Order: sequence, then structure tokens, then C-alpha cells
Amino acid sequence: MSGSSSDIFDRTVEAGGLVVFPSDTVYGLGCDPNDAFAVERVYLVKRRPRWQPCAVMFFGLEEALESLLELGPSTTAALRRLLPGPVGVLVPNPAHRFPLACGDDPATLGLRVIDGDVRRPLLQTSANRSGGPDPRTLADVPELIRAAADLVIDGGELPGTPSTVVDLRRYENKGEWSIVRAGALGENQLADALSSPAR
Repeated sequence: MSGSSSDIFDRTVEAGGLVVFPSDTVYGLGCDPNDAFAVERVYLVKRRPRWQPCAVMFFGLEEALESLLELGPSTTAALRRLLPGPVGVLVPNPAHRFPLACGDDPATLGLRVIDGDVRRPLLQTSANRSGGPDPRTLADVPELIRAAADLVIDGGELPGTPSTVVDLRRYENKGEWSIVRAGALGENQLADALSSPAR
């Protein structure tokens, strides 16, 4: 997004709006993760059960790490090797940050980081109906979701494979990780990044 586009994006989110936007993988639907009404709108338009978590997306790794200061050195080093990129991570959330994004498990946070000029973190999920196909183009986003959004950004055709989701909740203490959802980042790439925890 250009500077002017990112300003509009930030203002829309700050005002409690919903945004449909291109990510590095598929089209996303996002809002302010601390705005209860906006979060409820996301869940309603997706028809997503409220107990299911969403991710919090940052548009720069340092901003993410500054918001999650309680992460240990091994986990932080792993995030530096993985992010930004087409991967979502589950990390411990002992401070219960961003509780509206955490579904029924406030002790776990889903985290995504991509490059961008947006200044605000988002509660983020794919711009589809719950369980529906991941949208590669704006036309793939269901019409009801596009109509419900306060800002819709067309980024053309995207790669279309959703992010890989990896569980790092036991990584700090035991060096253990597991793939929750296969996706754009392959298992071999994950293994290269995570096989040797840095302490």
C-alpha cells in the first residue's frame, strides 16, 4: 500500500471499521483487535464461532516484539528467523494480550507479521466464510463480506495458499514445535529455522 492508502487504512481501523485487504498469501479481513464491536462484526460476517481464535497481524517484526515483551529469548530468536513471512505462530500469552482475538484460550496468541506501511496491529482472518475457500482475488471474497467492510483494497491476484500455522508454545522450554496447519511455508523450511533453539 502507498502512504496515502495506509493512512486511510489506519484511520478506518482506528474508527472501528472493517477492512478487506491483500496480505502476502490470501485476502484478509481485519479490524482493531481491541474494539469489541468491530471484532464481533468480523465474527458475524464470517459466520465464525466466537470460541475460535483469530490472529493478530503486525506490519513489522519490531512492532510485534515490542508488544510481546514477555516472550523468551529462544522464541524471540525463532520469530526473527521466521517473520515476516507466510507463517502464523501460536505463542504463549501469559499477559493475556489482545484477549478479543484469543477465542476461548487467552493464554495463547496467534501472531502474523507481514511487511507493510500500516501502523496499527489488526485482528486478522481470511476474508471468507468460515470453512470456505481462501480468496486469491478480490472477486473470490464473498459479496456479503465486501459489502460489510468499510474499506476494500484490491491488490490483484495473490499467491492463494494460506499461511502455515506452527505451534511454538513449548519451544522456549523444550525446543518443541508442531505444524497446526500446512500452508505456504514448507516443513523443511520450518525445520531449518527451528531445529536449533537459540538461548
